[in-house]
Amino acid sequence: MKVRTDIVALIVDGHSDTHIARRLGCHRSTVHRARQAMEQKLQDPQQRLYAEELPTGRVRDYDRRRQPTSAAQAAANRRALEEALRPTPKATVRDLAAYSELHARRAHNYARKAAA
Repeated sequence: MKVRTDIVALIVDGHSDTHIARRLGCHRSTVHRARQAMEQKLQDPQQRLYAEELPTGRVRDYDRRRQPTSAAQAAANRRALEEALRPTPKATVRDLAAYSELHARRAHNYARKAAA
């Protein structure tokens, strides 16, 4: 059987039939028949993943346009985060006085309605 050289190269590298078919634009059965003709079995899944992942030595989410954070910016970010996480201040005496006046007014209105 005549086997394409690009399919042979990818089979030897350890790629799966589906990956080879998708990459070369052929049918999966074509790759399967080539593998049978070569009498080469599939590798274990972990080795196959290593083979299909094209190693570039780069970080996936790295963007060349994004500059690293400076020390001053990192300090400003840290201060902003600390302010956001700081607990809310406790009620002041003035707030409690306003609350007690409101409470007294409500109690007076409630007693007036109950008497009527």
